[in-house]
Amino acid sequence: MSDKKFSEARIFNKHELKSYTGEKPYECSHCDAKFSVKHHLVNHERTHTGEKLFICSYCDARFARSHHLVFHEHLHSGEKPFQCKVCGERFNRKDTLNIHERIHTGEKPFECKTCGERFTVSSNLKAHERIHTGEKPFECKVCSERFTRKHHLTSHERIHTGEKPFECKVCGERFSQKGSLNSHERIHTGEKPFQCKVCGERFNQKGILNNHERIHTGEKPFQCKVCGERFNRKDNLNIHERIHTGEKPYECKTCGERFTVSSSLKTHERIHTGEKPFECKICGERFNQKGNLNCHERIHSGVKPFECKVCDERFSHKS
Repeated sequence: MSDKKFSEARIFNKHELKSYTGEKPYECSHCDAKFSVKHHLVNHERTHTGEKLFICSYCDARFARSHHLVFHEHLHSGEKPFQCKVCGERFNRKDTLNIHERIHTGEKPFECKTCGERFTVSSNLKAHERIHTGEKPFECKVCSERFTRKHHLTSHERIHTGEKPFECKVCGERFSQKGSLNSHERIHTGEKPFQCKVCGERFNQKGILNNHERIHTGEKPFQCKVCGERFNRKDNLNIHERIHTGEKPYECKTCGERFTVSSSLKTHERIHTGEKPFECKICGERFNQKGNLNCHERIHSGVKPFECKVCDERFSHKS
């Protein structure tokens, strides 16, 4: 065996030995973290120093790890090299594909020790556990609202900045969250990969499926700490809590009016733009709110869902 091959074999054997024995001889000088491989320590220490050696050739974003740069550049190129063998959906990261595949297998390897709820990814378990502890470690520097997850804070901060970095390649609509873009793109494709195991209804978002499933179970895991009211959705709890705080984080940039929920702001902005995206398929009349379209369609269908409890007369509108 040549000296070079012998040297490489020794390095490999040492690596294998540390992997099997659990030995972690490389200790971070900033914290108590330990590693079995030297370059893992080097990568970790950059979290303390803030060093980011890897620069995106498209937008100058910097990263501490080379594979993070590779993932990021896929956002620019649109490249999605990892494909699900079951449904064909493609991903720009292997770990994202692995998580996606659990939709098909039903695997949820991460279990909450407090309530037994199970999750497909460890980060969701960690965020869920904060429901029990009440911990919200991520704080907005503009309005001081706190969040259980870092990406919720990042998404929230775009309310203040107005940033919408994710653009649909089909229609050009822009979004502040990558997940919102992914969900939007399914409008064009018609894809609904998330199916309820109870009733078979399908959804284009995993979160919507989770919320739907609680209709069957009656579960309301989210409780207001002020008045005790319970909710089946975290976002409904967040909105409810603003009744107590008076918070209205969504501001119209045209007139300054503020709102408790983003959907109310979006509807309000159509007053200024004149946009009417909801069209009646029968007569072509357009509306700026989905609810107004629903009411209008009852003119054609003759449906009168609202009944007077005194005289039994029925009406197509609530008010």
